[in-house]
Amino acid sequence: MAKTKPGKKDLHSYPIKGTSKVVRVGDCVLMRASDSDKPPYVAKVYKIVGDHRNNVKVRVRWYYRPEEAIGGRRQFHGAKELFLSDHYDFQSAHTIEGKCIVHTFGNYTKLENVGPEDYFCRFDYKAATGGFYPDRVPVYCKCEMPYNPDDLMVQCETCKDWCHPTCMSMTIEEAKKLDPFLCSLCSSKDADKRPLNSFHVEPKRWDGNDCFLTLCSYMKLVVGIFQLRQKRVTGSVTRGELHV
Repeated sequence: MAKTKPGKKDLHSYPIKGTSKVVRVGDCVLMRASDSDKPPYVAKVYKIVGDHRNNVKVRVRWYYRPEEAIGGRRQFHGAKELFLSDHYDFQSAHTIEGKCIVHTFGNYTKLENVGPEDYFCRFDYKAATGGFYPDRVPVYCKCEMPYNPDDLMVQCETCKDWCHPTCMSMTIEEAKKLDPFLCSLCSSKDADKRPLNSFHVEPKRWDGNDCFLTLCSYMKLVVGIFQLRQKRVTGSVTRGELHV
């Protein structure tokens, strides 16, 4: 931990001006960007220091948004995803606009409602090299991409893999009509095993007063919250290229 310079003292908290919120060490905060067109920066407070003139500074560790990192935003990055960087800095406390919560990835996927103050982090990020930790992550679907909590996925009843409806050449509405859902690989295997007469329906006499529907099925969507299930990972995540 950095030592406090002479003439300065460590503070336990800092009240955000114009609000009733109080920042303490360990909190995550939103800090005003110099460019008013940009969203506020997100940081974690590690130290609060004041001097005899009541100037207050905070030592922070920056979170990076995907578009702020080397390589930019990728398909699997969530809208509220952040990377915890190794970039530390001292900033004036008056640039703090508010507080926020940076959840673990698992906790974020369990939220019933995501508010404007909710973010999540699943990677540590080395700002100088663009490296990530962990450098191996579970992948899903035939596209073999990490899970994006913003995208709908359905679980195959047979292999238990999670799939994007678009990767199965279907719309979300079509996926909602399927029960059980089978991925393309399992459905082809299932067809190979199916007896030729398995869909045979005995005809019924039609008396002219009503219609007879020879085959009727009720399908419902098999959708679940993301469950972290390890699958073969074919490579590593590096900034600039995604080898999964």
